[in-house]
Amino acid sequence: MKSVAFSYAPAHEIGDAQAALGHDGIKLVSGGQSLGPMLNLRLVRPSGLVDVSGVEALRQVVETDGAVRYGAAITHAEIEDGLVPDATGHWLRYAASRIAYRAVRNRGTLGGSLAHADPAADWVIVMTTLYATALVHRPGVGEVRIPMEDFVTGAFRTALGPQDVLAAIEVPRPGKTASWGYWKYTHQEGEFAKASAAVFVDSDTTRCRIAVGALGRQPVLLREPDSVISGAVSPSQALGDALPDMSAADLRLHAIALAKALEQRS
Repeated sequence: MKSVAFSYAPAHEIGDAQAALGHDGIKLVSGGQSLGPMLNLRLVRPSGLVDVSGVEALRQVVETDGAVRYGAAITHAEIEDGLVPDATGHWLRYAASRIAYRAVRNRGTLGGSLAHADPAADWVIVMTTLYATALVHRPGVGEVRIPMEDFVTGAFRTALGPQDVLAAIEVPRPGKTASWGYWKYTHQEGEFAKASAAVFVDSDTTRCRIAVGALGRQPVLLREPDSVISGAVSPSQALGDALPDMSAADLRLHAIALAKALEQRS
């Protein structure tokens, strides 16, 4: 199957993209690794695409003492290859290297993945666990900061308004003693996760978070992560408490993913 006919135009500034979104049927495209297959299957039928991959403001990386701000058009491969600084030391590079295949990582972008908000996507759960913040350009308002746990609101749903553009993602620098683990279950390399979990502990900042993903919705943050990390509560019990509407059988792979993430924490 092939896509419906649509117009195509590059954006040169964020304002160009916002103006284009004011017209019916326009969608933004960056790497196109998620949108492309959906176009070919006619799951989406836009009247036009506006390419934001070359917008300079979306390609910038800004470092501060406390965080690194990544432009939304930074590719997975640029993170994986260390072409941009890793706010966490090496965790982002590890996560990027596990995304799909190299051909996808060469084109796919950080912001594109988060704006698409696939429940099984790597960056959705990783950025939620690491206390990242989405920096959104909103017409008439300017930059709006949205914590990642509030940015992804459901399966393929975000807090983006009709003319909002995700401009950057800010990742806090963890303390020197912080630890992190991430594990996902796939049938074979390159597939989307069937279950995923990430663990983050930072005693320097008292931040502690466990997220479970690939649930057909936004990641679930466990309410008492300390109990799971200490071993007082098992992964299965914690997941059962957090997701009472799902059976233990439905959560079996997620419990394994959480146990593996805890084991891999470093």
